[in-house]
Amino acid sequence: MTDETSEVTELLQHAAAGDARAQEELFSRYRDRLKRMVHLRLSRRLQGRVDDSDILQEAYLDVCQKLKDYVQAPGLPFFLWLRHMTGLKLAEVHRRHLGTQMRDADREVSLHRGGLPDADSVSLVAQLLGKLTTPSQAAIKAELRLQVQGALNSMDPIDREVLALKHFEQLSTSEIAEVLGMSKAGAGSRYLRAIKRLREILSRIPGFGEL
Repeated sequence: MTDETSEVTELLQHAAAGDARAQEELFSRYRDRLKRMVHLRLSRRLQGRVDDSDILQEAYLDVCQKLKDYVQAPGLPFFLWLRHMTGLKLAEVHRRHLGTQMRDADREVSLHRGGLPDADSVSLVAQLLGKLTTPSQAAIKAELRLQVQGALNSMDPIDREVLALKHFEQLSTSEIAEVLGMSKAGAGSRYLRAIKRLREILSRIPGFGEL
């Protein structure tokens, strides 16, 4: 057990017993990672209407209520449990604001375990092209957006999800394996296949390789 794991375990025990300071410290340790997940998976139609921090705050309240149950029977590593709980809150926000619209075609990347909202290709394109900031680059970005979105949509859904988990949520290979219900070796192989496929597709888009 590493020092960090030991410290988290101790914090968990205190947090589950109702220690508010321990609860806040635990959640704060993973807030940035959870915020990346929420930002990636929050429907583009809710941008400006729903704030990432509000979703995290609602998730935090749910987590505090269920910490005792988690400590008694931890079915997932702690961070993945936090991610799962935050994802459930995000799905609830989607249902609250979008209702039946959630079935629309912009939900293209499926998470196979945990019921989290999908990371749609619009979100992934925004991440891929997000560093283009100069006026000339902005013009290029507008031209490339639909091409890159089409490229992502042409990929296998699991491959897209592996890329989303690895590059945008920054999960480890072990965490990806746990989330997708596959072996660590299988997750690693799937990632190598996905990144190779993405590079092949993007290399055919004029100008993308120079960006």
